[in-house]
Amino acid sequence: MYEQVSHSLLNHILDELKTEIRKRDLRHFYTRLGANFYGIHLLFHHLYGKRDDFKEQMIHLVEVMAIRYVQRHVTLKQLDSEREKHHNWFLSQEWVGMALYADGFADNLEGVEERLPYLQELGVNMLHVMPVMVCPDGASDGGYAVSDFRNVDERFGSLEDINRLATSTRKRGMLLVMDMVLNHTSDEHEWAQRARAGEQKYQDYYYTFNNRDIPDMFEETMPEIFPETSPGNFTWDEPMNKWVMTVFNHYQWDLNYNNPAVFIEMLDNTLFWANQGADILRLDAVAFLWKKIGTTSQNEREAHLLLQLMKDCCQVTAPGVLFIAEAIVAPVEITKYFGEDAVIAKECEIAYNATFMALIWDAVATKNTKLLRQGIQSLPTKLDRATWLNYLRCHDDIGLGFDDADIQRAGYQPLAHRKFLVEFFTGQYDDSPARGAPFGVNLKTGDARISGSLASLVGLEAAIEQGDAEAIEQSVKVILLLHSLICSFGGMPLLYYGDEIGTLNDREFLNDKNKAGDNRWMQRPKIDWQRAERRHQHGTPEQQIFDGLKKMIAARKGIPAFADFNNRELIEVDNPHLFVFWRSDPFMPLGSVLVVCNFDSSPQFMELSALGNRGMFEYGNLKDLYSGESPRLFKQQLVVPPYQFYWLTDQRPETGLTL
Repeated sequence: MYEQVSHSLLNHILDELKTEIRKRDLRHFYTRLGANFYGIHLLFHHLYGKRDDFKEQMIHLVEVMAIRYVQRHVTLKQLDSEREKHHNWFLSQEWVGMALYADGFADNLEGVEERLPYLQELGVNMLHVMPVMVCPDGASDGGYAVSDFRNVDERFGSLEDINRLATSTRKRGMLLVMDMVLNHTSDEHEWAQRARAGEQKYQDYYYTFNNRDIPDMFEETMPEIFPETSPGNFTWDEPMNKWVMTVFNHYQWDLNYNNPAVFIEMLDNTLFWANQGADILRLDAVAFLWKKIGTTSQNEREAHLLLQLMKDCCQVTAPGVLFIAEAIVAPVEITKYFGEDAVIAKECEIAYNATFMALIWDAVATKNTKLLRQGIQSLPTKLDRATWLNYLRCHDDIGLGFDDADIQRAGYQPLAHRKFLVEFFTGQYDDSPARGAPFGVNLKTGDARISGSLASLVGLEAAIEQGDAEAIEQSVKVILLLHSLICSFGGMPLLYYGDEIGTLNDREFLNDKNKAGDNRWMQRPKIDWQRAERRHQHGTPEQQIFDGLKKMIAARKGIPAFADFNNRELIEVDNPHLFVFWRSDPFMPLGSVLVVCNFDSSPQFMELSALGNRGMFEYGNLKDLYSGESPRLFKQQLVVPPYQFYWLTDQRPETGLTL
């Protein structure tokens, strides 16, 4: 019965479409709309079906999808068709990304386009340009307080620059990733300004209240995101004479997705950027999309339904575009942002592997892999047609969102262990070489997070200050070790700009009054291109890191077992300093790879017998696919030097085949 209602409504909507839309060639659009409409109608009805204007809103939704389809360039429509035919294209081991700020990397978008050969030299073929939409100068939250969703901030360039960049990346076989900020707007956005002016329509775009009654009920269970700089979740707006929900910062107003007009507006904005040439859209703060009294207002079921609805709508208009879920939440929650299907990602095809990132940093501090192994074992298996975005650093802080049960299983006390990690990476712990800074310190709970660049957190900054050549060499080894993990674990490795040349903490932000109170700016550097040229000078840290990563990326692209088909198996070894896993090639069994990582400053060994009957490693004819060399063996023990990693295959002497 419901399917009949859905079919009838679809026919009615198609009759209601504006004449100028119906005159266009909509064959592919109609086919995809028909295939997806039942799900779209079901989700939209579940979220908004009790409203009197449901049918009108449903018609408006389809109109937006149709208009954006008509506006989509023929080149992008061709890409859509190709990707529909090869729907697992993004699971390949050949994709390697880099995230960057346009002004930090190359002054502006035009400069980014000019620097594309630099990225290609490294082997990067997926470019994430951090937010470039219009933001207030001084209250931008690093680009995530958007005041105009349809324009590029003049500090970065123009829409034409985005179009040229998209065309250039496409010609070079590179993917372009862009941000879509879904949870909130700047308080300088037109909607917020009209809400302040008293327009009820736009006050309904946000959570606004005349008094503290309802806000206080929300506050009972909602955590604080930035307790140091933005305590609480509501701000009194004097011009509007109302309280408004501001979960992140007082100048970021949370959008009210209980209102279908908000969803349709934000879908329209999302499809707008898909039509500018974005191959992948990073959906910011998706865990916060639905607010509910009596909960943390994170990870609510309705937030997932909103993402499913947005994905279904995008499948109709721009099916070649992928979504990244920026959900930095508890491990058990992260995989839910792929969706609930057994195979296909119904929400986002890609998700940040925040748990893996944090666990790697734990192994750096402790020099053992107990918690790393425990945390990975507890992480739910992802969907087959979905993948992780594996990263070490980003524009944001490092949160220590491990599961307390995993910390205890690893032999630690949760509160004390997190305190140790913060002290270690902020240089307060004895013998720590790290030069990070605490961020988001919550005096009520004792929680804190960590800011700092990769190189400074692993000790390169301290080593250079001290002129310690041995410590510099060790830091370089750690940097390469950590990158080897995100390149081999399964998923898309995402490098962060500056890390490829060992960029240290950038403290220039302290001279800017708009940034001085947020130490995350220390890992949002302005690239020193003269220093980058030192990648050509043999023996410099820049050269060792850049060439090491270049070699690593090239090796990764040639290893089919590193494609992400849920083809990873952790290997239990007796040595707590080693992290070992097996990557099998589902299409060519003789192409399997053993990954071995040593997090300790001393040589370690593992018994090859721990591998059981996997492959023929007992012959001892091992080859490292990264270095091309054979590792040291003692009898049936593999010797792993300090901070070394191996990508091992076994070459059978009688055939020359590798496993």
